[in-house]
Amino acid sequence: MSESALLKHPCYSEEAHHHFARIHVAVAPKCNIRCNYCNPKFDCVNESRPGVVSEVLSPEEAGERVAQAMAQLPNLTVVGIAGPGDPLANPEETFRAFRIVASLDPDIHLCLSTNGLALPDHVEEIKELGIRHVTVTMNAIDPDVGALIYEKVAYNGQLYRGREAAALLIERQLRGIEMLAEAGVLCKVNSVHIPEVNGEHLREVTRKVKELGAFSHNIMPLILSPGSFFEKKGFRAPTSEESFEVQQASARIMKVMRHCRQCRADAVGMLGGDMSQTPEMLPVARYYDKAARDAHQEQILSKMKHRSAEPEGDWSQVVRVAVATRGSGEVNQHFGHAKEFLVYEVNDSSESRLIGVRKVQAYCNGLAECGDDGSGAARIFSETVQMLKDCKLLLCSGIGKAPASKMKAIGIMPIVCKGDIGEQLAQNARYMSYFANSCN
Repeated sequence: MSESALLKHPCYSEEAHHHFARIHVAVAPKCNIRCNYCNPKFDCVNESRPGVVSEVLSPEEAGERVAQAMAQLPNLTVVGIAGPGDPLANPEETFRAFRIVASLDPDIHLCLSTNGLALPDHVEEIKELGIRHVTVTMNAIDPDVGALIYEKVAYNGQLYRGREAAALLIERQLRGIEMLAEAGVLCKVNSVHIPEVNGEHLREVTRKVKELGAFSHNIMPLILSPGSFFEKKGFRAPTSEESFEVQQASARIMKVMRHCRQCRADAVGMLGGDMSQTPEMLPVARYYDKAARDAHQEQILSKMKHRSAEPEGDWSQVVRVAVATRGSGEVNQHFGHAKEFLVYEVNDSSESRLIGVRKVQAYCNGLAECGDDGSGAARIFSETVQMLKDCKLLLCSGIGKAPASKMKAIGIMPIVCKGDIGEQLAQNARYMSYFANSCN
């Protein structure tokens, strides 16, 4: 795997996610396991979570959708299949779609996400098709923990439940990850952080998958799907601080992904800028200039900073900073328009590191307020304040007087600026030093 190939994958490279786009094509409706946090019958266009789609496509329709996206987005580098079920529970549709996409542009990155149950059966075909990246969602390596997460598993015509189901799934996942490493396919592991269930256990997952050859571990906060077993039983999503602590424990073992958006299975565009619900933005025309696309992507690569994912330095004293951005690695979003914030830590040497992404709007819960007409602005602002309460600075391209005053009143200093995020973090270090000395 070349360095440039990795740097053009927005999910596998933190820096790439500021510059390159991806598309997920939803060709795989069937799933072979049932997770207690999932409700496959629930769907809402306002939601952004794995498994949600507006429609399931045929492989041929998926090829048309990709061609249209390539015509619109010269920075599109990755085509993924992630559901809405499990791609390897729909192998015929999944691999046919990949073959069609590969015929459009042999340089496009093919990416597969799976729960791993059927993975060992398909590693050879994955390698043969040139699928460069595979993500395996694995929430436990202990069957007793897994039995709390999975309701049932269907494999080779037989249904398994409880600990037996978890044991089978885990065995297959571990073998699949090992086989991917042996085949030279880059593997990222996704895990759902479920408080009181697997929080402490996830570092053991990290340790094991690293041993088997996984490249990165992405630990995502639980999203409670309405109507799911966990939602009915009163399980909760982790706080930002709980997720950060779990990620930090795993980061001491191997590379941890910090910029995940837990995308829909039909997402298209930049991470944090999903265009899937605005199809009018994609042209009907499916024709594109490959040479122009290649030149555009090389130009992006030449401008990227190629920063270290984890700067070296003293991190005993840090200030957390929220950044409003709509992409391109810049502070370029008005506070009032932001739907998410990137949160960084900055140390005394003005080094910065991304620690996570925080979304402003709560995920849709299927209630009447899902169609809020704007009268809930005060509630949304209150949620934003609560979400950013551990930050001392806010970098944004603009902010109204009233919200700026309210942010200052709770100890968050808004700074209006524009430009490269890293440079703006460094330039505003004087404010960070002040807060580090007065607040830590």
